[in-house]
Amino acid sequence: MRTLPLLALLLTSCGGSEDRRDRPAPLVTTSTVSAQPFADRYIAVGNAFANEQVSVRAPVTERITQLAFSDGSFVRSGQTLAVLAQGQETASLASAQARAREAEQQLARVAELHRRGFATNASLDSQTAIAAAAKAQANEAGASVGDRVVRAPFSGYASLRRISVGAVVSAGDEIATISDIGSIKLDFTIPETMLSRVATGQTITAKAAAYPDALFSGTIKAIDPVVNAQTRTATLRATLLNRNGMLKPGMLMSVTIESNSRTSPAVPELSLVREGSASFVYTIDSDGKAKRVPVTTGARQGQMVEVLSGLQAGDSIVTEGVVKLSDGVKVRLKKADGAAAQSKSGRK
Repeated sequence: MRTLPLLALLLTSCGGSEDRRDRPAPLVTTSTVSAQPFADRYIAVGNAFANEQVSVRAPVTERITQLAFSDGSFVRSGQTLAVLAQGQETASLASAQARAREAEQQLARVAELHRRGFATNASLDSQTAIAAAAKAQANEAGASVGDRVVRAPFSGYASLRRISVGAVVSAGDEIATISDIGSIKLDFTIPETMLSRVATGQTITAKAAAYPDALFSGTIKAIDPVVNAQTRTATLRATLLNRNGMLKPGMLMSVTIESNSRTSPAVPELSLVREGSASFVYTIDSDGKAKRVPVTTGARQGQMVEVLSGLQAGDSIVTEGVVKLSDGVKVRLKKADGAAAQSKSGRK
């Protein structure tokens, strides 16, 4: 009677072994390793500045009689921004101009008399000096009037107004800030160890939090020749084309610098098997068995990982089903239509 349980156990054991033998080989998908462009990337944070910006200030202490710009308006080079009271200066100019005309007329008469021989050289020289002095006084009076007309030094956008007509401004008080934002200067810092990887004329890309879906491209225009001794960083300046005036001076922007551009074999990140610091991929040999191949990885770009050694472009690797594999196990290849294909050495 004791032999019956033993016999049942043996039959059960034989059945389990047969189940394992009948278990289908793992189903995997393979693809060909392709060569793709890669580059070393460094991301920095920079501040945006206007291409040109100036604070236009009152040259003299006087009352404002006219403001010729509105808040945030575009002004052209030479356009009048403000006019200061100039009544006394205008009167002085008219008087100086009248004296200058009289002196010129007197000079013409003396010159005619000198030509006829009725005036001496000394008389002609004296009247010439008088006419020149009168003209200089008229020019001085004209400059005084001109100082009371404040103009835009270049084309750009005016700041918000903080003064009104009738206000008395002192010499040096700000009337408006003019900003040329057709292009933007972007200043950012990099570690001194990266100086060998950057150069003027190099392309950069930048993003602003205000426009998360917009990418702005520019070029490095200057590299500060002095490295900050405290932070061990160098300041770079790039210029960005400001599409539709989207960027504003004072914005904080992220900057991406690419260097060491190259083309290398690349594999999907899901095809990699990690074991500590080591990385592996699976290839399929001629017998239809999985073979584990160690690889050295480099940069990442999206879902692709650069392979520095271990693979070449054109090699075939397993891209789906790697979690079910071990070295030497037979596999089935998944066809394009989703059906399973028996490996070359598998069961017919």
